[in-house]
Amino acid sequence: MKSPQRLLAALWAALVLPVSAAPLAYVPNEKSATVSVIDTADDHVQGSFPVGQRPRGIAVGRQHLYLTDGKTGSLLIVDLQRGHGGRQIAVGDSPEGVSLSPDGRRLAVAVEDDNSVVLLSAPKARIKVEGRNPEHAVFSPDGRWLYVSAEEAEQVDVIDVAARRQVASIPVGKRPRGIGFLPDGRLAYVASELADKVYAIDVARREVIAEIATGAYPNGIAVHPDGSRVFVSNGRDGSVMAIDVASQNVIARIEVGKRPWNMAITPDGQRLYVANGRSGTVSVIDAANLKALGEIPVGELPWGVTIR
Repeated sequence: MKSPQRLLAALWAALVLPVSAAPLAYVPNEKSATVSVIDTADDHVQGSFPVGQRPRGIAVGRQHLYLTDGKTGSLLIVDLQRGHGGRQIAVGDSPEGVSLSPDGRRLAVAVEDDNSVVLLSAPKARIKVEGRNPEHAVFSPDGRWLYVSAEEAEQVDVIDVAARRQVASIPVGKRPRGIGFLPDGRLAYVASELADKVYAIDVARREVIAEIATGAYPNGIAVHPDGSRVFVSNGRDGSVMAIDVASQNVIARIEVGKRPWNMAITPDGQRLYVANGRSGTVSVIDAANLKALGEIPVGELPWGVTIR
């Protein structure tokens, strides 16, 4: 069996293949304390490697994986080029979502128990937010704003990244969770788990323009690269729904595994990968034809997916 260091080195070699090579999907498994790596060319698991004690949120850059560790209260930085774990940065109790800015210069970490977002750049900043137990902090496509969801809230908090402070709150339904922006930054979509709705927000006006009924316990959000569709996972009923952006209507419901959570779509918009927390699998969906293609076994309690 390959050591974690050799496996990571091999994975980095895959990342720097010619541009025709398919991207890799990285899946943090909370209970297994591992990351599974899926080759999206044929949807087989290349391998897995241990990381932290409770890996949750995940983001990927050109040379690093960034993961939150809910057990140790830290951000883990995995150096893909060298094939081993690098720095570990203390961020606060129970960190969850992590987001990389579009220019790759900043990281935002939602820290649940501290009711804050940690912005890692130069210098580091800790920004308090109104919503309790923040779960996700997501950069807008232009990098100007961070939208923050919180489990004990009925609002999305808006942070001005340059000013490093919260500047607004936008009312939504109970327990907002996943957030996604259209590529042009006009609209943001927020899943509210206890409202069974997705809220479409006009970013310029900072107001809700549509409320879209979903399945039970919506949580994860993924946006198609061309901005035509938004996908939402429904945790309680084991499904993913596709929302047509032009009409703001649900156009398809796709069965997946148990407790689907966070998701990611390939850069070409062809396939959607869905972490099924209670199934220990990742569902693969044909994002064009809106059909399930199968499930891939991973580790225990997969939290989400990031793709590069």
